[in-house]
Amino acid sequence: MANQGVNDPHHEPVNTGRRRFLTATTAVVGAVGAGFVAVPFIKSWSPSERAKLAGAPITVDISALEEGQRLVHEWRGQPIWIVRRSQQALQILPTLDDQLRDPMSENPEQQPAYVLGSNPELRSIKPEVSVLVGLCTHLGCSPEMKAEIRPEPFDANWKGGYFCPCHKSKFDMSGRVYEGVPAPTNLVVPPHHYVDDNTIVIGVDPQGVA
Repeated sequence: MANQGVNDPHHEPVNTGRRRFLTATTAVVGAVGAGFVAVPFIKSWSPSERAKLAGAPITVDISALEEGQRLVHEWRGQPIWIVRRSQQALQILPTLDDQLRDPMSENPEQQPAYVLGSNPELRSIKPEVSVLVGLCTHLGCSPEMKAEIRPEPFDANWKGGYFCPCHKSKFDMSGRVYEGVPAPTNLVVPPHHYVDDNTIVIGVDPQGVA
């Protein structure tokens, strides 16, 4: 497997690695490490599977999402990760810039402009809540969440993030790609907006454009 090896995540055909991932998305994937646990897969208000594959927006209730947890949903045949990052993770992000290929997210195809307004290093509307398409930008496999800050076999100085075991691509907790790995670009941030503090709509930006 390798998060999206694409510039346009909305139209790329689902490859074998992606299909393998989607068979597992009936549950939340929690990070390995203290404080990162699985939470129930929230389906409330979701459209039908056929509507989701056709690109209909999905509405996600994040009221039960605690610090260090991740929800996994599906939109347009792609896994969508919603992570509530810890304050420690947020503090670490600016220290990683010199290790990253595109630290300020200057590639406009990888995220909507409004997620860069407050802080390009966060790539999010709300600082603590990250929303990403969970597919490696190398060959479209789904990376593993390795959120704990500790030495890892693939990086002795690991500061938390996402690791794709297929071809060893690495991303930080904002989905920014490291230098020297096969993935060419940051993980994609899908269009989304908040209805209120606990409700995110995936697939429509804050101006109502799908």
